[in-house]
Amino acid sequence: GVEAVVICTPHPAHAEVAIQAAKAGMHVLVEKPLASSLEDCDAMIEATREHGVLLGTVCQRRFYPASMRVRQAIDGGKIGKPISGIVHMLGWRDQAYYQSDPWRGSWDGEGGGVLVNQAPHQLDLLQWYMGPIEELFGYWTNLNHPYIEVEDTAIAVLKFKNGGLGNILVSNSQNPALYGKVHVHGENGASIGVQTDGGQMFIAGMSDITEPPVNDLWTVRGEEHLLEKWKLEDTDLFNRINATVYFHERQIEDFLWAVIRGTKPLIDGEEGRKTVELFTAIYRSTRDRKPVTFPLQPEGGRDYDGRKVVPKR
Repeated sequence: GVEAVVICTPHPAHAEVAIQAAKAGMHVLVEKPLASSLEDCDAMIEATREHGVLLGTVCQRRFYPASMRVRQAIDGGKIGKPISGIVHMLGWRDQAYYQSDPWRGSWDGEGGGVLVNQAPHQLDLLQWYMGPIEELFGYWTNLNHPYIEVEDTAIAVLKFKNGGLGNILVSNSQNPALYGKVHVHGENGASIGVQTDGGQMFIAGMSDITEPPVNDLWTVRGEEHLLEKWKLEDTDLFNRINATVYFHERQIEDFLWAVIRGTKPLIDGEEGRKTVELFTAIYRSTRDRKPVTFPLQPEGGRDYDGRKVVPKR
């Protein structure tokens, strides 16, 4: 029989399918984001826990060698405590993209815009590197996509529980697309980072990854020379694989080994919820015009945490 499923429906439909699968005794791997609401995240986490099955969230950019190096450097104490984390994801989505599927660009169909669909990879890496968030103040808006309901741009400043600070700028308003980057600065002054996406960004079902993910920043004392070496290695790997498929395979492999061994996958339901919590905080901060303190709990209702109220510009 079927032991595990991968859920790739539009985001607001993840929970219903995941819960049905859990009740049938199947392990569940869900495409990012885990859901478009905290309410749905918690329902999935509870259902999989109740029925003794695993829940995972697809964030395949964690499996990039360049992404792994950043985490390994932090774990190895090479930058001291991470004191500053920065996300810049500057991409582009045109009208044809939003018209390619009826669910795109609407609150009910997609659950959100750049925060929910394009930015979760970088938001996931930021928290993987910096740790839990204490407080956030943010704004979202729609700058140059008048034919969609959802946001195309969001910005936030963060305070992490370790005392560090961070900032986020994510946007679908730059034509041509520029890059996606996550940089971390340490208390010893060292800076490290990964460019997860460059130039023409990958669009699921429409384009392939055209540039290798690389470490674009590395000032760890005595390791500066490794940057060019790693770029060559990562480019060589990129040229030998189909990157659009390869890193999904690595994540699925990680999930299946967790099923076999009875361990946690690298990105489980709780990890996936963190990204939903982060973008939910930006929506709530915009709505309430004040900082949001973590942790966040579901508010109930289906107003998407104020997302349906277009912010004043």
